[in-house]
Amino acid sequence: MPLGRRGPGLVGMAARTAVVVGTANAVSNKQQQKYANQAAAQQEAAAEQAAPAAPAAAPQDDLAAQLESLAKLRDQGILTEEEFSAKKAQILGI
Repeated sequence: MPLGRRGPGLVGMAARTAVVVGTANAVSNKQQQKYANQAAAQQEAAAEQAAPAAPAAAPQDDLAAQLESLAKLRDQGILTEEEFSAKKAQILGI
């Protein structure tokens, strides 16, 4: 019976294992990056949806402040009731 090699040998097995491990690591890194990108995109989309709500409150606050200011002027006697009513209608768009 001749003495020959039966398989790839120790060096061949080590090389094959290194290739498999390297490929698995590369795939794992790609998947991690993909999921990180998806999470970032979801967070960005959520932030964009939440952002428009904040500016909508500002005009109402501004209207309230204007009306309060007009009421003070009326109470101090600087504006007449008719002037107050006219300016109030103008601010409210009535």
